[in-house]
Amino acid sequence: MPLLTPLHTWHSQNGARMVDFGGWDMPVQYKSIVDEHHSVRNQAGIFDISHMGRLFITGPDACKFLQLVCTNDIATLAEGQVRYSLVCNDAGTILDDILVYKLKDQFLLVVNASNRTKIVDWLMKNKAGFQVNLDDKTLITGMVAIQGPKAMEIADHICSEKASDLKYYFCRTGRLFDSNAIISRTGYTGEDGIEFIIPNESLEKAWIALISMGLKPCGLGCRDTLRLEAGMPLYGHEIDEQTNPLEAGLGWAVKMNQKEFIGKKSLSGFESISNKRTRVGIEVLGRRIPREGCLLFHLGQEVGKVCSGTFSPTFQKPLAMGYLPANLAKLETEIEVDIRGNREKAKVVPIPFYKRPKN
Repeated sequence: MPLLTPLHTWHSQNGARMVDFGGWDMPVQYKSIVDEHHSVRNQAGIFDISHMGRLFITGPDACKFLQLVCTNDIATLAEGQVRYSLVCNDAGTILDDILVYKLKDQFLLVVNASNRTKIVDWLMKNKAGFQVNLDDKTLITGMVAIQGPKAMEIADHICSEKASDLKYYFCRTGRLFDSNAIISRTGYTGEDGIEFIIPNESLEKAWIALISMGLKPCGLGCRDTLRLEAGMPLYGHEIDEQTNPLEAGLGWAVKMNQKEFIGKKSLSGFESISNKRTRVGIEVLGRRIPREGCLLFHLGQEVGKVCSGTFSPTFQKPLAMGYLPANLAKLETEIEVDIRGNREKAKVVPIPFYKRPKN
């Protein structure tokens, strides 16, 4: 049986189409993926992301331990800062991509739902010799994201301290809807916004209050189209245990020269590989939609495949991300995508496809 978020009854009673995602019964859409997508791009939407894992790390060796298991630099995190990182295995391929929160006396790891138990097992396996404790609070807390150009304006009305004063990729603790909360300013849509974590028993009351303020509930369907336009990888698609961070274009989150971490030795020779692949953006020149697994061709030869694809609601054209050999990753390189047996003309384009306007 799939796990249920604290908002599951509300979703079911309010017209959500539910699907199994990462072992959780989650809303994929309410009425229209496209309408929900545009609400986030133009105003603001609200997402139940309680399926994401929330792992708290404490103890005198917490920072030292996370330095070992994370590719990014955890030691330089200031209190209240959030940092994106990868967790790699010994082969240097990706077990998960995570967010690391530096709180006052502990760290919080927000991990992908489908990888939560795997990451818990990996942390437990590697904590020998470290004075650390791991507390998985996923099942006793809920998590909600508000995303869109009006998200911070709305957040300022609900937070005990002005939410818009919080810098991007920072977090803090505070009071929210009469509950203790962890509030962060990150996102997975390409838009500005906040996330908050509060106890299960307070989540539905908070959710209903936010809906009454005009926020549109949004499902995983538009979350996927939004993150794809923003060029953000999704675990199980662009990144997995057969992919390393460097070929995925995530080298900025891998501190090869600053520290030691699990997988570093395997990654050290990657740049010298002559036939390495790289993640690219793809624009299909017709109207057919590329989907995961569609093969890519160049001069009649199979050269790669699509990892994620959609018809972009923002740009009104088919877009995808996939992998190509590095020598074919140059912008404007002409390729073809096999879509249900038809070779469609396409080209390599920059990612992200979408960048939010600067204020």
